[in-house]
Order: sequence, then structure tokens, then C-alpha cells
Amino acid sequence: MRQFGLIGRTLSHSFSQTYFAQKFYSLGLTEYQYDLFELATIEELPGLLAAHPDLVGLNVTVPYKEVVIPYLDELASSAGRVGAVNVIDCTPDGRLVGHNTDYVGFRESLRTFFPHCDATSRALILGNGGAAKAVEVVLRDLGIPHWYVTRDPLGVGLTYHDLTPKLVAEHSLIINATPVGTFPRTDECPLLPYEALTPQHYLYDLVYNPTETLFMAKGKDAGAQVKNGFEMLCLQAEAAWQIWHAH
Repeated sequence: MRQFGLIGRTLSHSFSQTYFAQKFYSLGLTEYQYDLFELATIEELPGLLAAHPDLVGLNVTVPYKEVVIPYLDELASSAGRVGAVNVIDCTPDGRLVGHNTDYVGFRESLRTFFPHCDATSRALILGNGGAAKAVEVVLRDLGIPHWYVTRDPLGVGLTYHDLTPKLVAEHSLIINATPVGTFPRTDECPLLPYEALTPQHYLYDLVYNPTETLFMAKGKDAGAQVKNGFEMLCLQAEAAWQIWHAH
């Protein structure tokens, strides 16, 4: 058996198991399986690995994309650049190699959604966790000026209290890289002056469950273009599959 899985704290919202189960079925890979592993803390990872010697690869989701790094033997360049890991390759020689496929997933999805991937635009990244770090590297590579927005007054960038209607109006691309609005807490959304949104705005939500978050719905009400994270999920999952399937 070749086993794969997802580690995180709360996984009821995840589509990863369905995605890979369908992939294994379509490819006739009857000896492959994908499981969900909820960990109360990242310190449970070594025990999980010891209990599942057939593991070939793991996906990593919130809140472990950064804190998992000390448990790995090596970082691929993608993870090194981003400073976060969303894919672990369990190599045949027993090493754990961290990769980041969120970067390529977001980059390719953004290119199909946002028509101004250059310095003529400005962006706001909501959050500063592992997913936000991948988003930031993409924006930096595309030359799009940007700010982080967090709840921490001592953090890097802006706080939500700094988001005046004028500032929001000046940033046409707004990316929610937080879990706010994820099922089952679908009545929540980031604290923005939504009245400042216009049809010239593009709202990208990395959340994909529900299909339309409250963040997206408020954007649509203002005439903005909106997109959820499902395409990014599929693109990063395919990139993960290529890594795992290389051996």
C-alpha cells in the first residue's frame, strides 16, 4: 500500500481527500489511499509517521505550514523561498523533504483571474501565515506592490484598523489568506470597509469551502470580480502529485 494524507488541526472543511481519492480511482491505483490526520499539536507528527510506515507523502494545512519545518530533514527551494511547507515528500531513503506548491497554485490561478499582474496595480494580503507567505512571494515575483494586513499592531504591514476607504480604493487586488469564513463559520468575513469596493476591485479568497464566502459575496454586491481558492487547491495538489509520483 502507498499511503498519503493531510495534516492539520481541523480538517472537516478539506476537499483534499476527495480530490486524491478520485484521482487514484481514475488512474486505477487501487493500492493508493489518502487519509486525514488531525493533530492537536505539531509535536504529534513523529508519532504519526512511526505509526504509518507506508506514508509516501503528506499535505500540510493550517496551522502547521511553518511550525512543521523543524521536523523535516530538508527544504526544497520552493519552501525555502516562501518560508512555509504545504507538501512533505517521504523519500524512499527515509528523509522528509518539505516543498511549497501553494506558490505555483496561486501564481497560475491569479494569472487567469487578475488582468494587471504588474507594477500598475497594488494589493492587500489579509493574514501573514503560511499561505499568505506564498501569496507574498508570488506578488513580489510579479512586481505587484503590496501590504500585509493583520490584527497585530506590532506586526509587519498594516492592521485592519488602518484600512480606510481611501486605502482600500487604492488597492485593486485584495487576497484573503486567512481561514476567516471557512465552513462551518460561514457568517464571518475579514474586517474591511466593504463600502469602498468598486467594479474595479478583484477579491481572491483562498478559502474554497463554502464556494462563495461572505468576503466574496460582499465583493460581488459592490460589483467586484471574485474568485475562491478551489482552482488554486487543484493546481497545488497536482504539483504535489508530481513530487510524490517521482519515486
